Amino acid sequence: MANLLNLEKVSKAYGVRPLLTDVSLGVAAGERIGIVGRNGDGKTTLLRVMTGEEPVDTGRVSRQRGLLVGFLRQTDDFADDHTVREVVLQGKADHEWAADPALREIVDVLLAGVDLDRAIAGLSGGERRRCSLAALLLGEHDLVILDEPTNHLDVEAVAWLAAHLAARPSALVVVTHDRWFLDAVCQQTWEVHDGVVDAYEGGYAAFVLAKAERQRQAASSEVRRQNLVRKELAWLRRGAPARTSKPKFRIDAANALIEDVPPPRDRLELQKFATQRLGKDVLDIEDVDLRRGERVLLEHATWRLGPGDRVGIVGVNGAGKTSVLALLSGELAPQHGRVRQGRTVVLQHLSQNVDFEDPESRVLATVESIRRVTRTVDGEVTATSLLERFGFTGDKLTARLGDLSGGERRRFQLLRLLLTEPNVLLLDEPTNDLDIETLNVLEDFLDGWPGTLVVVSHDRYFLERVTDTVWALLGDGQISMLPRGVDEYLERRAAGLDTPSLVPREGYSTGDITVGRVAAEERGGVSRPSRAKAGSAEERTARKALARLDKQLERLAAREAELHEAIAANATDPEKLTELAAELGEVQEEKDAAELEWLEAAEVVE
Repeated sequence: MANLLNLEKVSKAYGVRPLLTDVSLGVAAGERIGIVGRNGDGKTTLLRVMTGEEPVDTGRVSRQRGLLVGFLRQTDDFADDHTVREVVLQGKADHEWAADPALREIVDVLLAGVDLDRAIAGLSGGERRRCSLAALLLGEHDLVILDEPTNHLDVEAVAWLAAHLAARPSALVVVTHDRWFLDAVCQQTWEVHDGVVDAYEGGYAAFVLAKAERQRQAASSEVRRQNLVRKELAWLRRGAPARTSKPKFRIDAANALIEDVPPPRDRLELQKFATQRLGKDVLDIEDVDLRRGERVLLEHATWRLGPGDRVGIVGVNGAGKTSVLALLSGELAPQHGRVRQGRTVVLQHLSQNVDFEDPESRVLATVESIRRVTRTVDGEVTATSLLERFGFTGDKLTARLGDLSGGERRRFQLLRLLLTEPNVLLLDEPTNDLDIETLNVLEDFLDGWPGTLVVVSHDRYFLERVTDTVWALLGDGQISMLPRGVDEYLERRAAGLDTPSLVPREGYSTGDITVGRVAAEERGGVSRPSRAKAGSAEERTARKALARLDKQLERLAAREAELHEAIAANATDPEKLTELAAELGEVQEEKDAAELEWLEAAEVVE
């Protein structure tokens, strides 16, 4: 395969900290590469160097001539006064994008519920992120580079994105902390650490196995090195008077062995805190109704959590997962029914909000104000030692809370909760902003957690790793147990949505009017067709028509493109131009008629 992009002995530093040191690597056509590493180790910098947004200090970056690169950054540069339709669909009308199956699938999945004629300024951070991803996927690129593409996507959308990217012919480089996504999409894994990039074959699982083998081999080498160090030091210490007569090459060899000790890395260790005893009654939701505005989240729902239960909750964005956690914690009251909390429950709730009441406070002072000495299963630990175990070393101990990174804020939040020694933990998206190494440590800590655990997360790997059962909010007002976990959730969603990637859902917002109503107005005010009953002959006929029209529209679009190319190639031949223009007009008329027929059939199908 031809190489699309190469880095040759590239180095890049910020201040005195080197992020890349003599890095050489390449991306070939069709390759799918995942990049992992600790927060701050240079993953995003590597992407920016590859795209040319960041100049290198030394070395060379070469790209294939005419290479089309699509880059999804962690922040967008949309103009706030533009609409979603303008920035994502380049102003295409509804019948234009809806008639293209590829465009329709991307819009239906990523922009479901987003008003296409709404100004960008009014969107939430998650909606802006999905707009950025949709705009990139709608383009044609030789190389797609994605920086944390799964942020703000639910489990269902992540599964769709993995399948979509695996089917694209373009090369892919992606930075993500979603380990399930890495396994589902990537053929290679690059680990960025200590200024170097190590390459591994396969996705995340293969990366873990290969890295373990490398570490085993490195450990064997370290044992041999330590033995040599001991021998050389013993030789050097055989009497001070004799040392000056030792051969210089032996002294140099000993010094080289001693200096070959790898630099220490910040240690991150979640301590097993002493947890207060938990009785048999923990949390009970009994006949609860819960509404947020006009939306019914729970209706006569009953759910019981016992001691030691380890539960994951899944559902689409807006299904009410965060509201259920607020209900359990007592922050939200139901409209009907009651939530009972056991007498021995000491509950802590890790929310998605990472802002602090006083951002000017210092890390160490804040922890000491809560508890100077903490009890753990291994004995008492001082505040300073505890912070070091959580990765806060050196000047981080006196850093302002407002200056901490997203991952550091998340770790600090968790530490503050654990200082109260809870026996019930409610975690709302705990994996946000955490790198894979930190996630591994958090998972190891939760493995030994003796209390009751309730987790809301879109990170499928994390859910399957730390919980015993998965429950779902499926929009029916109940909390439903899924014996087969996330796989069953995706199957139920797919079965209940009637192939949403192919058929726009009723009420899909495209401004103040729906797709069907646009078509009706363009037909001169014709009333929109009524929806057919599921399984009826009318519905089956409409579905067959949609399948036929999809193929017809693809064929017409291909012919239209051919005619445009032919017109450009025969610009100096008047007779040929007249012939081609006449055929183009016929094709466009046939395409318009097919689009209207497709929209009419789509209105009949649920």
